Amino acid sequence: MLNVLFLGLVSFFIDLSTHMIYPLVPLFLVSLGATPILIGTIEGVAESAASLLKVFSGHITDRIQRKKWLAFAGYVPALVYKIVLLVATTWVGVFAAKMIDRIGKGIRTTPRDVLIAESGGKKKLGGAFGLHKMLDMLGVGAGILLAFFIMRSVGEDFDGFRRIFAIAIIPSVLGLAMFAFIREKKEPREIKTREPFWQNIRQIDGRLKLYLVVVFLFTLGNSSNVFLLLRAQNIGFTASGVILLYFLYSITTSLLALPMGKLSDRIGRRGLLVCGYFLFALCYIGFAFVTQRWMVVAVFVLYGMYTAFISGAEKAYVVDIAPPELKGTMLGLQATIAGVALLPASIIAGVLWERIDPAATFIFGASMALFAGIILFAGALPLWKKGEKPNGK
Repeated sequence: MLNVLFLGLVSFFIDLSTHMIYPLVPLFLVSLGATPILIGTIEGVAESAASLLKVFSGHITDRIQRKKWLAFAGYVPALVYKIVLLVATTWVGVFAAKMIDRIGKGIRTTPRDVLIAESGGKKKLGGAFGLHKMLDMLGVGAGILLAFFIMRSVGEDFDGFRRIFAIAIIPSVLGLAMFAFIREKKEPREIKTREPFWQNIRQIDGRLKLYLVVVFLFTLGNSSNVFLLLRAQNIGFTASGVILLYFLYSITTSLLALPMGKLSDRIGRRGLLVCGYFLFALCYIGFAFVTQRWMVVAVFVLYGMYTAFISGAEKAYVVDIAPPELKGTMLGLQATIAGVALLPASIIAGVLWERIDPAATFIFGASMALFAGIILFAGALPLWKKGEKPNGK
């Protein structure tokens, strides 16, 4: 589990850096004159374009031994992102910076997740992903809290944003340095001719096919988190207040991610995923109808709980039922499907927000989450009646 710890520290420092600025980027875009539709489009295009890389990154991960260096190459753009953002003066510059960062994420996510899966072992798979998510979200929380205190001293204006962007470069460098302590297992592999992964889609386990459909449907309603931050601002929170709300969300996830991951090892992944989708629906209903600040605080806590429920379970579930030689490809495919759905999701969210009402964005998201949860639950019933173990093993 030592590798999982150091991979978690990589994510801790990188996410500390990234989330020092994440809650500020939509506010920064607003200060540059961007509309909600434009912000949603920027987020959706960046996430979707990057996600197209994840399935190919996963395929490459399954074919090569050097997963550590592929992951490292994907983390380098996280440093470049802050540098480009620092010099951006229009929404076009911010969009370019986001694309660089998301492309890096498209490269690094799958090899990192395969390293975690290989280091954690089958019996502690949920716990391994939970430990990584705990450190990941701890970094998010630390970055947000640091940004809050820096903003209190430098101000909540354009120049204050840029100073925080500059400081965020430092932890990115520390995160990259953690790769010096990661050791990759060198396992002998049978040399054989491999067909392109898309030719093997028909052979994928039916449970995995169902889950990939569910992921797409759920993500159509799960737009970018920037809309949660804009909603908080809409209710009356200042920029520093928005930062504290995001800190509350991240620390809630960090505290619960490891126990929820371990719980999935004991009771199974699918049930936890269904509960997570229903909890997401409850959160979005809350975001739709909040009228007071204490309500906003409460739904951000619930949102942190939802993230903890699914973060370890979803990846462990894919690894459980994917063919061993294709676990990287399937992890990448799941991430790609979610990312592709995020483009229309963010555009739909922006249009509903601007043309109808902010509440419409969250009502739509809650409806899609309920729909996805019902499909996953109903699709699993025949399998459970046959005596299948709850985690799909």
